[in-house]
Amino acid sequence: MKLYFTPGTCSFAPHIAIRELGLDAELRRVRIGADPVVVADGRDFRQINPLGYVPVLELDDGRVLTEGVAMLLHLADLKPEAGLAPAVGTPERDELHRWLNFISSELHKTFSPWLFHPEYGQQAADVARERLAKRLAVVERHLADRDYLLGERFSVADAYLFTIVDWTRPLKIALDPYPALAAYLERVRARDSVAEALRREKAP
Repeated sequence: MKLYFTPGTCSFAPHIAIRELGLDAELRRVRIGADPVVVADGRDFRQINPLGYVPVLELDDGRVLTEGVAMLLHLADLKPEAGLAPAVGTPERDELHRWLNFISSELHKTFSPWLFHPEYGQQAADVARERLAKRLAVVERHLADRDYLLGERFSVADAYLFTIVDWTRPLKIALDPYPALAAYLERVRARDSVAEALRREKAP
């Protein structure tokens, strides 16, 4: 299995899941941009993902998975006994899908133009900041009485939420209005899987 990643992007979410599950995965760093390349060999990354963005998960059977939510569900289901995703057909699984979609559509897509496309200008940033505040408030209320999105157990939705909301740091968004969310980020940051993923991504 190979994970194509770029530090500081949404590819960190499947990387956390890989570490949580103890899976053997080769990391392939990608330099994204107008002409994205696989750093190790200089290949045009668009040969792997024509859209040119990470993450990409290359499976042992040669299949290539794109889209972070698809990867997170695939990874969790490789080791269901680890509990990173509730069983298919349960109400808890529906809740997992709800949060994965919320993070993808309401948080990730609000951050992305602002964080990765400064050419959109200040007006786009202002709109994104206003939209984001309302959505972070939803997460804040949900986390007020639980450790993780689905309750007391860490799931792949938490790997994704942590990755996206941690972008508040480079953007210098104060989390003072969201104390439960701020505490949640520190709780997730303290997990061994997160520390190991960060260490691996910093390695040359």
